[in-house]
Amino acid sequence: MTRSVSIFGATGSVGLSTLDLIRQHRSQYRVVALTANGNAAAIAQLAREFDAELAVVADDAAYADLKDALAGTGIEAAAGADALVEAARRNADWTMASIVGCAGLPSTMAAIEAGKTVALANKEALVSAGALMMAAVGRSGATLLPVDSEHNAIFQCLAGGKIDQVRKITLTASGGPFRSFSLEEMQGVTPAQAVAHPNWDMGAKISIDSATMMNKGLELIEAHHLFPVGLDKIDVLVHPQSVIHSMVEYVDCSTLAQLGSPDMRIPIASALAWPDRIATTCKPLDLADIGQLTFEQPDISRFPALRLARAAIAEGGAKPAILNAANEIAVAAFLNGEIKFLDIAALVEATLTAYVPKAPANLEDLFSVDADARQYARAELEKLTSGH
Repeated sequence: MTRSVSIFGATGSVGLSTLDLIRQHRSQYRVVALTANGNAAAIAQLAREFDAELAVVADDAAYADLKDALAGTGIEAAAGADALVEAARRNADWTMASIVGCAGLPSTMAAIEAGKTVALANKEALVSAGALMMAAVGRSGATLLPVDSEHNAIFQCLAGGKIDQVRKITLTASGGPFRSFSLEEMQGVTPAQAVAHPNWDMGAKISIDSATMMNKGLELIEAHHLFPVGLDKIDVLVHPQSVIHSMVEYVDCSTLAQLGSPDMRIPIASALAWPDRIATTCKPLDLADIGQLTFEQPDISRFPALRLARAAIAEGGAKPAILNAANEIAVAAFLNGEIKFLDIAALVEATLTAYVPKAPANLEDLFSVDADARQYARAELEKLTSGH
């Protein structure tokens, strides 16, 4: 049977990887909607290639270019935030939610509220609005398929198992480029060093998050929402080879691990074909060539972002959203050369201490918290930079 799919954030790395898999299995998939932020030429080209029903740009200013690029094709063109939400409500068997940041929240929530199968690659959405999102899943009966390699690994390890029989979930972390650096060495690292991840090819922001281990802290928050075993049963283990993507230990002391090459097309394929599987052109594992797999405990003193994330989800309410917003401000400031590497976590912690709002009851509240948290973070940034 042909599966109808919509891809939100189609011109990003996850969106393009998803389309690459569909390109290899064209007879199995029919594209309903493709969206991008403002690159009308790129989304029009993809819409033409995959014969999409609808192409949407979030930026209203790009609408005329999109409409011109699709003239005579029969493919609908639309623009703006409301158009993204409407696209999410269209009939599609499967929706990839990969718009980066809180900008992806309204369309993701619209797809969830419509009871759809949603492949979730938007980390910030679940971190900031996890409680709201999971409540919506419960109300609508939607299916949420995690796409992050770690959470997809856990999802696969739980297949056939029962969550009440889980003793422990372990998220693995590469440790980033500064795994063996001292605090003194980390104080002087540059943005160019920080974006050079040893295993994964990622964008600048997520590469910095990996270097600070904030990425793993955000994933800890995601795992807490996706797999309700209790925060005390979710651990992080540094695994420099990035071969084991995560593990699940059951009450009988059996531990299941999902292994694979560091290629995002593997977890995407798992979600795209679920509950079946499709072939990929990814590199198979050669364990003899890899030779050994090593593990170590994360050092919270050198990587305080893990402590901040665990504390934020333990407190709940608005704290995870504040953590996420402040981290985005801090990472941007580091990339711009305004602060040093170790200042990233310090700025996030200062913002969490300074801003203590009520828990958001809906998306409107959440966006207000996010906006205010960014203002607080900018104020803390000003304090930091004036002191340098």
